[in-house]
Amino acid sequence: MSTPSPPSPGRVLVALCVSVTISYGVLYYAFTVLAPAISTETGWSATAVTAAFSVGILAGALAGIPVGRELQKRGPRLVMTAGSLLGAAAIVLVGSASTYPVFVVAWLLVGLASSGTFYPPAFAALTHWYGAGRVRAITTLTLVAGFASTIFAPVTAALSESIGWRATYFVLAAVLLVVTVPAHAFALRLPWHPHETGGGGGRPDREVLRSRTFVLLAASGTLAALAMHASLVNLVPLLLQQGMDLQLAAWALGLSGAGQVVGRLAYPALDRRWPTNARAAGVIGVMAVTLGGLALVPGPALLVIAIAVVAGAARGLFTLVGATVVSDHWGPRRYAALNGVYQAPKGVAAALAPAFGAGIAAVTGSYALLFAVLASIALVAAGLAGAAGYDSPQPQPQPQPQPQA
Repeated sequence: MSTPSPPSPGRVLVALCVSVTISYGVLYYAFTVLAPAISTETGWSATAVTAAFSVGILAGALAGIPVGRELQKRGPRLVMTAGSLLGAAAIVLVGSASTYPVFVVAWLLVGLASSGTFYPPAFAALTHWYGAGRVRAITTLTLVAGFASTIFAPVTAALSESIGWRATYFVLAAVLLVVTVPAHAFALRLPWHPHETGGGGGRPDREVLRSRTFVLLAASGTLAALAMHASLVNLVPLLLQQGMDLQLAAWALGLSGAGQVVGRLAYPALDRRWPTNARAAGVIGVMAVTLGGLALVPGPALLVIAIAVVAGAARGLFTLVGATVVSDHWGPRRYAALNGVYQAPKGVAAALAPAFGAGIAAVTGSYALLFAVLASIALVAAGLAGAAGYDSPQPQPQPQPQPQA
């Protein structure tokens, strides 16, 4: 009796597009819709509810380091399947939590699950299996998964209005379990060839992580992530303070999100034409300019919205810069382990960004001043990326051998 042949890389990409989209929709975006209902029904303050969610994001960011090492050793199949199983169980626990401590524990488990189901493990899989074609594969994934909020926000809202937030989470947990567990268990079966001995060019990972290039690039990415997430959360309050009505401000936020898709479409051309550090510095520099523009330009509304769209494009490009910078510098061989360390402080920055932005706005009394501060932070991040240099010659990616049918 013949054994089934492993799936093709194309099927892997399709499976990851579906599973990552659902994972973000269930484990992340559903909360942004359900948070007010959770607070109203339980009596927990909105701050407390959001704090539990933020704790989960922090847990996921820190868990990314050991998860990256496990990915490097065993490949994504076990890690991502386990992440989906844990995620489904954790979301059931969120929906059934009757006390606040249980609610916090549930979000801690959601955060741990996210470290095995969000972009970083999927990027590691595509980087390993697609070799020289990884940029196109990763771009495709981010284009599809970029619609997670577009799909899940209205679906979650409709379910919540019909059956309540707890039952909504039970339904979403079932979707996560039924779709993503088989997708990971059966589609991620390509041969995995771990490289245990060292990072780029055969150097030990510890040496790479201590290098000036890695430290500066990680610092740049962390500061840029802080500026990006704080600006995204506070864009609508800024526009309201500048005199826009709520509906127009919401349209500006939505169009800014559409700008991310446009930016990601442009990334492969940017990847071919610009060196790694110049590409990172340029993208973050555009982010800094647009944040400064939003701080300084009060109107007319169409001009402000246009700046917000360009800011969205910079965010979309930055996602792909972060996905490829490690493999560009040190090759795809040890991507999973090195990228886990690179992504961890960025995840911490993303978790702290809402509180950071709210604190600056409260101290200054002005969202425009907040955006000026964020523009300055992004400008520093761009400078760090430009100054990072190359601590070894950039490796030329080699295509991975294709499995035999």
